[in-house]
Amino acid sequence: MTVPVVDFDTRPDRYRHWRLEVDGAVATLTLAVDEHGGLVEGYELKMNSYDLGVDIELHDAVERLRFEHPGVRAVVMTGGLDRMFCAGANIRMLAQSSHAWKVNFCKFTNETRNAVEDASASSGQTWIAALNGTAAGGGYELALACDEIVLIDDGSSTVSLPEVPLLGVLPGTGGLTRVVDKRHVRKDRADLFATRAEGYRGSTAVEWGLVDATVPRARWDDELARRTADAVARSTRAGGPAARGVELVALERREDAEGLTYPHLRARLDRAGRRVEITVLGPDAAPPADAAAALEQGTGWYPLAVARELDDLVLRLRTNEQDLGTWVLRSEGELDAVLAHDERLRELVDAGDWLAHETQQLLKRTVKRLDVTSRSLVAVVEPGSCFGGFLAELALACDRQYMLDGVYEDVDPDADPAVLVLTPSNDGPLPMGNGLTRLGSRFWGHDDQLEAVRGRLGERLDARAADGLGLVTMALDDLDLEDELRIVLEERAALSPDALTGMEANHRFVGPETLETKIFGRLTAWQNWIFNRPNASGPDGALRRYGSGQRGSYDHERV
Repeated sequence: MTVPVVDFDTRPDRYRHWRLEVDGAVATLTLAVDEHGGLVEGYELKMNSYDLGVDIELHDAVERLRFEHPGVRAVVMTGGLDRMFCAGANIRMLAQSSHAWKVNFCKFTNETRNAVEDASASSGQTWIAALNGTAAGGGYELALACDEIVLIDDGSSTVSLPEVPLLGVLPGTGGLTRVVDKRHVRKDRADLFATRAEGYRGSTAVEWGLVDATVPRARWDDELARRTADAVARSTRAGGPAARGVELVALERREDAEGLTYPHLRARLDRAGRRVEITVLGPDAAPPADAAAALEQGTGWYPLAVARELDDLVLRLRTNEQDLGTWVLRSEGELDAVLAHDERLRELVDAGDWLAHETQQLLKRTVKRLDVTSRSLVAVVEPGSCFGGFLAELALACDRQYMLDGVYEDVDPDADPAVLVLTPSNDGPLPMGNGLTRLGSRFWGHDDQLEAVRGRLGERLDARAADGLGLVTMALDDLDLEDELRIVLEERAALSPDALTGMEANHRFVGPETLETKIFGRLTAWQNWIFNRPNASGPDGALRRYGSGQRGSYDHERV
């Protein structure tokens, strides 16, 4: 398969696979996949099956429903084909894809489904899966991301996860985990379900908890109307019916051979060193005076702008630049300006402003995307850095942090030494997938150290203070820092990327296991391994033979 450069930019009037309709407090997302609209040549998207391009549109719709339509409190996801909701990920696409493409596809679709769940958990927006026909594999996984699942009772439509019996792989976007952890299906029934290719329908699906209800076609519209009305009535969403949304205008982005540049972000590609040098730029304007001023700034409001830009950069680098395995994160700008925006954002969130809330939630999801990215992340804190408040989360998300003790004597001996400032933004509102803050994860099992850091929130911590508190890996003078960074980055580029991915993923997520960490840690890791095995992806594997009339030829050794 010829891998294209993937563009994540889209908008509703450019969708080929989804229709988005908004009627007051209720939105409807209808999946009607263009069979000939695949992102890559070589397959047709029949039976409402999907590829990465379909999910890019869904990701866009989820974000727009949170920012452009603050009055929407219930979302109905349904299918646009007769008797077919969604057949799941396109099998021929998977069969012809490289291992890296399959893994990145599953990661992005997982993140998109998590975003659906976050819309419910964090913003009071109920999602209802209205299965107008069969939901198989990834189609049922789409439904599992929703709060409620209603299946049409037409005598034939079923829900199923047929990946194990038919394809020799796992439901790759959280299906196994959500069935038992979210839907609370008994494990023996879950075992039956995941090994029965045809799935279940009707009363069995309801009794086992696979769906919430089955409804005859004659009562279908009335049942959906009842459920959406109930969802709207109980919603806690801050944006009222009359709230004006913020249009998610196209990002300003310049791409060339050197890298990518945004108004608040630049990324330089160092292909020889197999790394990316990322610099986050601080704000160039004061924070808005109040909620009305923030709304007027729209996507130009610094916290929202930098979150959108960083999210786009992470997706593009992760998908299009897989050889660049180390990302070095720096920041540059006025720290006081960052702290002012950080404080205003928290004030507006505390006051119940819907835009501030959604902006904070987008920051949370964006740094989470960084957490699960299979790249080595190194932060450098130096004079002129502005790692404070929500921007400090980027440094805390890194695998290592190096801080300059003093100044660069040969460059600017009169510069102010680097400082790091943590605020209440680093102690609660931006958690990781394990439910802990990055500080809580960093000091897991060391409550005394965590409390010591909490006691210094708001302080300007120089290199020695930050090192003493355990906030940086090393604090070095200018001569030692340059040498240490060179050695570290050369060493990282020489190590096995596979081993690094496994090591980093294990180190980043300490403490309690959640549905989210199970999906990205346990399920994704197993799927990654299975995708490499001949039983699935070999010339006689189940993925390759699907549709040929032949079952996969398996090596029956249990490993």
